[in-house]
Amino acid sequence: MIFAEKLIKLRKQQGWSQEELASQLDVTRQSVSKWESMASIPDLDKIIKLSRIFGVSTDYLLKDENEMPEEELIPAEVSEAQEQIRKVSLEEANGFLEQTRRSAAKIAAGVSMCIMCPVPLIILAGFAEQAGVEKAKNLAAGLGVGILLIMVAMAVAFFICEGFNLKKYEYLELDSIVTEYGVAGIAERKREDYEPMHRRAVIAGVCCCILAAVPLIVIGTICGDNDMLALWMVALLLALVAGGVFLLVHSSIIWESLEKLLEEGDYTREKKRENRKNGIVAEIYWGAATAVYLAWSFLTFQWERTWIIWPVAGVLYGVIIAIINGIRNRKAMK
Repeated sequence: MIFAEKLIKLRKQQGWSQEELASQLDVTRQSVSKWESMASIPDLDKIIKLSRIFGVSTDYLLKDENEMPEEELIPAEVSEAQEQIRKVSLEEANGFLEQTRRSAAKIAAGVSMCIMCPVPLIILAGFAEQAGVEKAKNLAAGLGVGILLIMVAMAVAFFICEGFNLKKYEYLELDSIVTEYGVAGIAERKREDYEPMHRRAVIAGVCCCILAAVPLIVIGTICGDNDMLALWMVALLLALVAGGVFLLVHSSIIWESLEKLLEEGDYTREKKRENRKNGIVAEIYWGAATAVYLAWSFLTFQWERTWIIWPVAGVLYGVIIAIINGIRNRKAMK
């Protein structure tokens, strides 16, 4: 291993972020990031500090051919010796990142289509209501529901197809990994390059979702009796939400692919062990949330309101998982 990979490995073994290590060395996070991405190397003073912090020799840090002696292994790593560890080659890593880039757009489009699918039904129902002809109403309802189901079917097809395409890389979410020479440095550089774009996408996506209701509120205040205009504003609301969600989902999938290779964020080894335990809970929870969304939407036809289930479900899921993990940790301490 080279110095950059040794530094990443030692930092992760301690469970520290780049910011936490930087604070111990009195340097910036960007300095640590540059060391780990092979953009620069620390001076001798920082090498000595690193050897003291991690309890390893300077020879181990500086000489590429050196492997960590058994007596220098960190206890946390020894305790995980029985855990399955997968080796990730440079070819596998590049294939995963490329496939994720292609799949991200289709998955995000599928999610947006699920949000947009009631728009044709809403607009057609509005035109039929204005016409006042019963046969036109029935035709509009049938055509609208047909388009809705086609859009949902296309979205599901995207999910299934891309799920199969990414299936062979599923181990990156579940298993502990060790990367070949240079993989960690490449992933770190890609993440640094993508970070500004990811930040902008998240800000834009959240703003779209928050501001989506503004046109409907304004039109409702100014033209309270114009039902057709109100329906168009509902359609615009759903379009803005769909656009915001597309940005969030697309950017998050790409960002998470880099974190999977680096085993950081939600994909540290500890988090992976928790995710394996919480897998059944997630399947039951999101299946139930989907059933509630569809039942409420089809029974009330208030699609402009029922989308709120998803952000609420997302927040509640985080709370439920935190409670489950807290109970599990408390039991483990007894």
